[in-house]
Amino acid sequence: MMRAAMSRLTHQSHTSDDIVRLALSGELDLSSAAQVEGVLKEIEEPGPPLLLIDLRDLTFMDSTGLRVLVSADARARDASRRFVIVRGPEAVHRVFRITGLDDHLEIVDTPQKALDGAADG
Repeated sequence: MMRAAMSRLTHQSHTSDDIVRLALSGELDLSSAAQVEGVLKEIEEPGPPLLLIDLRDLTFMDSTGLRVLVSADARARDASRRFVIVRGPEAVHRVFRITGLDDHLEIVDTPQKALDGAADG
């Protein structure tokens, strides 16, 4: 288990079987986006078939944070991997809804739904 502090954001990553789960807590914004981008690229390197990004403990996300996730999704598609987002609180999910990205990204309510392969966003 890896733990790191970023300006108002912390993350934990966990790898099991062919799944890498990255849980973000706090605020994903301009001040933390570059660090999250670096963490994502690092955990993508081994080429896991499923990358699960858990936003349930995120309290805020701005357009910069959204760009980081959209870029990671594009890299996963290019590599024929699944990139699944576990829905965050309403304040966070609102950014996906306003931009219409909730219709283009695979977003689930719980990590288990990602493992079951059921997208519900």
